[in-house]
Amino acid sequence: MIHLENVSKIYRTGNREVAALLDFSLDVARGEFSVLAGPSGSGKTTVLNLIGCLDQSTRGRIEVAGMDVSRRTVTQLASFRLAHIGFIFQSYNLIPVLSAQENAEFTLMLRGVPKAKRQARIQELFERLGIAGLENRKPGDLSGGQQQRVAIARAMAAKPNLILADEPTANLDSKTSEDLLELMRELNEEQQITFLFSSHDPMIIGCARRVIELKDGHLASDSKDSAA
Repeated sequence: MIHLENVSKIYRTGNREVAALLDFSLDVARGEFSVLAGPSGSGKTTVLNLIGCLDQSTRGRIEVAGMDVSRRTVTQLASFRLAHIGFIFQSYNLIPVLSAQENAEFTLMLRGVPKAKRQARIQELFERLGIAGLENRKPGDLSGGQQQRVAIARAMAAKPNLILADEPTANLDSKTSEDLLELMRELNEEQQITFLFSSHDPMIIGCARRVIELKDGHLASDSKDSAA
């Protein structure tokens, strides 16, 4: 599902260079439930952004779902993201003026799915996520846990091959975090969707089947035996 080979990401500010990643390599198989762990500044979010085609590497090769995304155009990457990748962000990234239903439907709408099919798919997900009945509420009228459930519904709606989640429990209480992680693990097992998290939350690290630890832009350790 994911292949990174000698990937580096260098940020330049004036004459200064900062290496977020250096010669980083990683393979993630289809259906894995894995976490990128490490302190702030270790390169976790950079890896997710590169895999998610939100940024491009300075050098190295990146393949996602069989496609070399290393040097594609912006338009090609946007189309690829829409077709293959779901995102769950720490800040939810919901559109304030849209309802929960409209936010969750957004990816399906961009893909041209008919309205009736969109609504049926989102209703199914909202029931599964325990937020049925909140379809017409705006994000500002929802709790943090409810907003994150809407974000998960949006990520799941198009049945992507891969879901990337950047610190998805950072703003949630322990019980809500536990419930959401249990749900995502169930979806992973049932539908074989690959989940890759970025987090330093012990709960996520303990739940993951594989822990990939980064330090200063390098791979520090890789354990596939860290299962909850």
